[in-house]
Amino acid sequence: MRGFMLRTLCKGKIHRVRVTEAHLDYTGSITIGEELMRAADIKPYEIVHINNMANAVHWETYAIPGKAGQICLNGCPARLFQPGDEVIILSLGQFDAAELSTFSQKVVFVDDKNAVVSVETHKLSS
Repeated sequence: MRGFMLRTLCKGKIHRVRVTEAHLDYTGSITIGEELMRAADIKPYEIVHINNMANAVHWETYAIPGKAGQICLNGCPARLFQPGDEVIILSLGQFDAAELSTFSQKVVFVDDKNAVVSVETHKLSS
């Protein structure tokens, strides 16, 4: 009998969004504008990966919804991510073989105020 296998894929991405705030005295997380979270299919408290284009720092934390256009690193990463830094936020998911046939990734593109400009959907090719 074959074993059950899950594959981890990037299900959502917010591409080159700008950090608006960094709050060191906070218990942790990243605050992301609600419309950005919806567009990238990121749920509150979901684990996300944040990559800083300015210094190549990679951080993992959980997302909490915020105001329109808000990208705020809270707690420890506030020392590594500063307002104005461009970041890429990735949301991962685990999928079984049956789910892969209907899988599509969402890539969210923003303007200079972090408003959604477009959302591309990418189907998994075999």
